[in-house]
Amino acid sequence: MRVSPIEIKPLFHYYPGSRWLSLGSFGCNFLCPGCQNWEISHANVAREIPFTEYIPSEKLVQLALKENCKGISWTYNEPTLWLEYTVDTARIAKEHGLLMNYVTNGYITERAMSLVGPYLDAYRVDLKAFSSHSYKKIANISDFEGILDNIKTAKYKWGMHVELITNLTPGYNDKEEELHEMAHWIVDQMGPDTPWHVTRFVPHLKLSHLDHTPITKLEQARQIGIDEGLRYVYLGNVPGHPAENTYCPGCGKLLIQRRNYQILKYHLKGNTCAFCGQVIAGYFD
Repeated sequence: MRVSPIEIKPLFHYYPGSRWLSLGSFGCNFLCPGCQNWEISHANVAREIPFTEYIPSEKLVQLALKENCKGISWTYNEPTLWLEYTVDTARIAKEHGLLMNYVTNGYITERAMSLVGPYLDAYRVDLKAFSSHSYKKIANISDFEGILDNIKTAKYKWGMHVELITNLTPGYNDKEEELHEMAHWIVDQMGPDTPWHVTRFVPHLKLSHLDHTPITKLEQARQIGIDEGLRYVYLGNVPGHPAENTYCPGCGKLLIQRRNYQILKYHLKGNTCAFCGQVIAGYFD
């Protein structure tokens, strides 16, 4: 558990610069071979008995308020594995004006989504690939239609702010055709203002033999998103790259400059561009 900026989720269009009480547990309903949090998501708690501490929901809410957090972020491992605790905490947190977000792989049953949906304000979800073959390789599941349904449900049924992330892994989910199909789906089903984060793969676990994703491949994926009609496509795990920043889709001016989750420049007035008045999608103070 720690207090961290919203940008680290990453959520770039949801109260930039805000502080969130972020916490997780152990385990995952995926078994990704290159998981960056494998020490906790692949942990065998029965054998390893990793250190944990139970924090009552009431105390957790008080900690968030004490640290001047905007809300609570369920992250680090898959939050649906401790669904009941997140819902119980959210009920109390809402009474104190705190917001809630899930950092999730989106592999959630319809029933589970109906339980947590009323309490979530933002939904940062992995869209790991866009074919059954690629999803099988990268996440050990072949049917990803439920994930797509949950993404739409989060936005259209529960009114959540949604941002998508794809960790571009060499040889696994980086085919141009698949990236075009993914970007097209986002535009068609979620709207062109939906932020899409294309992040650089860093070798971990069973994929330690792979290279980092070439920057040129990331830039190509970003251009695919733009060509398909997306207005906000970001590159992640490349500190200092211009595509970390937010630009106005109207006049093209730099609105938010970022580096390593820090905001260096900010040129928004409310939710509009300070230069031309263009409305920028998302939630901004």
